[in-house]
Order: sequence, then C-alpha cells, then structure tokens
Amino acid sequence: MHIELSGRSDPEARTLVLSAGLGGLGSFWLPQMNALRAAYRVVVYDQRGTGRSADSLPDGYSMQDMADELIALLDRHGIERFDVIGHALGGMIAMQLALDHPQRVERLVLVNGWLQLDAHTRRCFRVRQDLLLNTGVEAYVRAQPLFLYPADWLSEHQDRIEAEDALHTAHFQGMENLLKRLHALMSCDYSTQAARITQPVLLLCSRDDLLVPWTCSERLHAALPNATLQQMNWGGHAMSVTDSTTFNHHLLTWLQHTERSPETVDMELIWLKP
Repeated sequence: MHIELSGRSDPEARTLVLSAGLGGLGSFWLPQMNALRAAYRVVVYDQRGTGRSADSLPDGYSMQDMADELIALLDRHGIERFDVIGHALGGMIAMQLALDHPQRVERLVLVNGWLQLDAHTRRCFRVRQDLLLNTGVEAYVRAQPLFLYPADWLSEHQDRIEAEDALHTAHFQGMENLLKRLHALMSCDYSTQAARITQPVLLLCSRDDLLVPWTCSERLHAALPNATLQQMNWGGHAMSVTDSTTFNHHLLTWLQHTERSPETVDMELIWLKP
C-alpha cells in the first residue's frame, strides 16, 4: 500500500494519520497538508485497491479489513501512537481502529461520519451504484461531484471538475473494487459500540451536505463519551476542499486545545466563539 510521511520528524511530534472516503486517495487531503505539516508528523495513504495501492479486493471485504490493513501499514513504518482524521468511510476506519487499538489511537476527527447508514445516504449510494452498473464508469464519475460539492461551488469550478472527471476516469479503482468497498461501507454499524470509544473526538460536518445529513453527526455526538461537535454552514460533503480555510481553522484549533490532557480542557468552552 502506498504511504507518504511528511511534516515534523522529531520524536516529540504527534502523528496524524489521514484517511480518505470512498475514493480512497491520500491526495484528497492536499488542502490540509501545509497547515498540518508545520506542527505534526503527517501520514497519508492510498487505501487498498485504489490509486497507487492497486490490488483486487477479496469477497466479503469489510471495514475490519480496512482497519487491519492500515494498522499493518503503520506497523511496517514503526508508527506506534497516532491520531486519525477520517472523512466519511475514513471515519469508519478511524472508529474501528479506536475500538481495536485503544492504547494506540489517541484522538479522532470524524468528518461527515455516522453511526449507521442513514436512509437518505443509502438512497444516494444506490443511485451511484445503479449508475455504475447500468450506465458505466464515465456516468458514475460525472455524477460524483453532485454528491460532494455545493451547487454554487460547482458552477464556479467547472474547468477543475472536468479535469478531475478525466483523471478519475483514467485512474478508476475498478468496478468490482468499488462495489466491494461500497458494500463494506453500507454494512458497517457502530451504534452499539460507540460508547467504548473514549478518546477525544472532533466531529466536523456541513449543514448543506447532500450525501450525509448533518444530523448523523449529532447522533454521533450523543453516542460518543468524549466528543465535540463543530458544524459548518456551507461546503458540502467535501467541505475540506471547498472551504479549506474554515475547515483547517476548526481542525487546528481543536488539535491544539486537546494537546493537553482531556481532564484539563473544558471542551464546551472551546466553541463559544464562532
């Protein structure tokens, strides 16, 4: 599996592991990299079966497999303790890691995540799956930005979107791989296990997310013992791309405040100011 390590290399630096969503590519986090490298050791990777981690996924592929693959990858690079920042599917991987390796996962950031699949999100995934199976890869790729970005942002960035369409079509992860990863994502359910995740957690969501209702993050907030919820009003499902300035501010502010022991931080006071 392809992995990239950057940022600080001194022993005192905390390690942030960034895990992307269904696309699986580490490059999803490019708008965050400069902001994070100055203070942290940053790890990005292409998930198995995507990008530069090309592979054929086995039948029955699961979220547990994705978490096991990531921990094995970190082991090979001597990374013992770390924080995980996960977007959607990447957030599910983060929660699985926190459950399986609580002594190693120190903090989590879950971006547009959920406990169990919302009925609306299921409908969106089924539409995308039908496009892929019945119309083909190009139609699936063309439709993808509609679920990720706000309409006004899409209108102003058509040249960029068309270039991304061509790139994603040329480097598509493969129909079988995508369907197996999508099935794993749609099947996972952390509603009965969330109370066991006691690490500090930041929940970031956007209220105009077309794919994952912002109320999913509210349900996560209620279920996780040590969570902070921060909502953005605009940015869509991929608000880390469309409004990276606001997103990065919220992310860095929370990371800096939780450098101290959670017992010494009043999490409610952090977000009194917008």
